[in-house]
Parts: sequence; C-alpha cells; structure tokens
Amino acid sequence: MQLQTLPYLQSSHNSEIGEELYQLISKLYPICRSITGNGFRETLNIINQHIPLQIHEVPTGTQVFDWNIPKEWNIKDACIKNSQGERIVDFANSNLHAINYSIPVRKKVSLAELKEHLFTIPEYPDWIPYRTSYYQEMWGFCLSHNQYLELRDEEYEVYIDSSLEPGCLTYGEYFIQGKTADEVLISCHACHPSLCNDNLSGISIAVFLAEYLTCFQPHYSYRFIFIPGTIGSIAWLAINEENVSRIKHGLVLTCLGDSGSFTYKKSRRGNTEIDNVVTYVLSSSAEENKVIDFFPYGYDERQYCSPGFNLPVGCLMRSPHNSFPEYHTSADNLDFVQPQYLAESFFKCISIVNILENNRVYYNQNPKCEPQLGKRGLYEADIDSQDRKLNRMAILWILNLSDGNHTLLEITQKSGIVFDEIKQAADVLLKYNLLASSPKDGL
Repeated sequence: MQLQTLPYLQSSHNSEIGEELYQLISKLYPICRSITGNGFRETLNIINQHIPLQIHEVPTGTQVFDWNIPKEWNIKDACIKNSQGERIVDFANSNLHAINYSIPVRKKVSLAELKEHLFTIPEYPDWIPYRTSYYQEMWGFCLSHNQYLELRDEEYEVYIDSSLEPGCLTYGEYFIQGKTADEVLISCHACHPSLCNDNLSGISIAVFLAEYLTCFQPHYSYRFIFIPGTIGSIAWLAINEENVSRIKHGLVLTCLGDSGSFTYKKSRRGNTEIDNVVTYVLSSSAEENKVIDFFPYGYDERQYCSPGFNLPVGCLMRSPHNSFPEYHTSADNLDFVQPQYLAESFFKCISIVNILENNRVYYNQNPKCEPQLGKRGLYEADIDSQDRKLNRMAILWILNLSDGNHTLLEITQKSGIVFDEIKQAADVLLKYNLLASSPKDGL
C-alpha cells in the first residue's frame, strides 16, 4: 500500500476498513481501564497484536514536572447488595458502576450514607455516568437514575474489591523510522474504561494508521504513543524532554467514531503546518466542519502546547468532548460509534498524512521567464507516466511560485487547484529537471 493509492484505497475498502476498526473497538470495549493498572496493560497487549509496541513502566512516586506518578489501581469486583443479599448494582454488568480509582471497601450502610457515595444523571435516567477519583482517595458507585429511584430505605452492603498501592504507570510507544529524523507525533489517551468514542475510536484509528505507514518508508519518522490522559502526556514529556525538538507536526486523536461533523482544534501557535494541512483537508470536503482556536482545556494537546514546549500539535475530533450527551456515560457504547464514521475519520487522517509527506518547497530551475513547455510535451496537458491528465495551470503556478518560499500546499491554496494535481504536476517538472529541491547554482 502506498500513498499514491489513496483514491483506490478509499473507494474500494471504505466499508471493509470501517468494520475492522469497529472490531478492534469491540475487542477493547469490555476492559476496565484506568490511568494505571492491569486494564491498561491488557489494552496495550491487544494493540501489540497489530503493531509492535515498546512498553514503558514509570514507578509510583516518580516526579514528572509538578506532578508525581500516583499509586497503581486495580479492581476485581464491586457491587451493592440489598437486604436480601441481591446484587442490585454489579460491576460485572458495567465497569462504570465503580468509581474509577475507588479505594477498597466492604461494609454495611444505611440508605442515607449510601446516597453520599452515589452518582447518577437525572436528565438521562437510563444512563450510567463515568466518574473518577484519581487524586482523592474515596469510594463510590455510579448507577442509572432509575436504579437510584428504586432504592428502598433499608440496609445495604457495599463491596469494592480493589487495590491502590505502589506500582507503575504504563504507556506504549511505536516508532516508524522515516527518511528524516523529523517526527510526526500521533497521541491518544487509552485510559478510559468502556467508552467507545472517547477514546477507543482514537486508539483504533491510530493503530490502523500505524499499520498503513508501516507498508512503506515515509519521509517523516512517526511516533505513536498510547498513554493515560493528562498524567501520561506529562510523564512522556518529562522523560523525552531532550528529544521533543524533533517533533515537527503532531495530532491528538479522539472522539472520531460518532456521526458529528469534524472539528479541528489548532495548536497553541495557530499557524503551524499541521494547522494549515488539517484546515485544508477539512475545507476541501463538502461535509460541514469546524476549525477552532487553541484553548487550555481538553485532551493532551494542552500538555504538548504548554508554553514550555509549545509543540505544533493539534487535536482532531468529530464531536468535541462534552458536546454530546453520551460523553462520559454508558451511552458512549458500541451503538454510538459506527463503522462508516470510523472509516471517514481514518481516511481524513490518511489525507492529512498524504499532504504532510508531500508538502515540499521547490525551486524553479529556469526562473527567468517561463520555460518552453511545448518542446517538452508539457504544454497541451499531456499525460504523465500513470496515465493521468496533467493540469497545465498547475504547472504554471508551480513554476511561478517555486522560489524556495512556497510549499506545495501554499501553491494549492493560492491557485485553487487541488493538492493532488499540484503534486502530480510537481512530480512531472522534477522528472524534466525544471524543478529541484535546492536552488540552481548561480541563482
């Protein structure tokens, strides 16, 4: 598979790839993940079946900038039993029932005391909320509001079989060596439990994008990281601080499996090449989309874009976080994400990579007046070696703007000609030595 096969790949394999993306999500869905623990490791083990990950373990207590790696959390079981001993709230039915990072507990409580540890969503009475307590030791349960309303004034037994003790924070990394040491960072948080859009969709698309890029040697080197949210990116930056200058472009992938229109959140700089590329890719589609400026809340882009790093990293989403009612609830399930939307998101990522890989700066080797195209068979829009019609205006635009100051994408935007036709014309001009990657001697 090569970048040049993109149109064929998209038209022929859209449904197939969407189903494969969905199958990976389905496999990961039952796992109870958190920012540490065996659920996260199990997730990485499944990813490792697709791409060979390097697994990193960062011990509890390790200082990473202003933070410290927390204790490791694992859970085996949790439930609430009524006075008849029936499990009326059962972790086995949904791993959202136990507050993520709940401390172990086993005791009998009154209804009044129990209610102090319960969380529901009254406006969506059938849904279970997702709640965490990473840095405040407590116990609690999440349940549907309808379950909550059925509670009677009696004694209950609460049971959470969990552990919170020294261990490690785990993350996975996959590196593809390109022709240059300059890197593209693809980051996604892999810490949420059974939530499909946020962020099994991002994980699945990142895995398939990595598999795609492994099929050839790209120009850039690509680094894929699967990390726990916030503390994971902070830890990764602390460990890799000396090497982050290699990152020339970056994307955080999340919330890419729902039916919402695409949203791109720019990097903190706002005018980087990745910002321009994603904006162009989204604007080139007939679909509704939105490009928003950076703000210091959201996903891990806010760590990569913190002022001490200010990396060129944006965030690609469909529906942004907290903009859809299913966000952080049990309704973010296997029905909420669909193969067709996953496939669309995957091919958006492929289009972004395609432009990043080919967005070069060139130099006209005959800059004093136009070269004679006719004697080279280029004037009448002849065909190139792949039997595709050449766009003569694309040739003229490239020759005029290839002065070392304009990328192919900038020429695309100035000319109004699609990127693929600009790139095709540039390839032909390179073949005829009318274009080069360095200025002509003496000019």
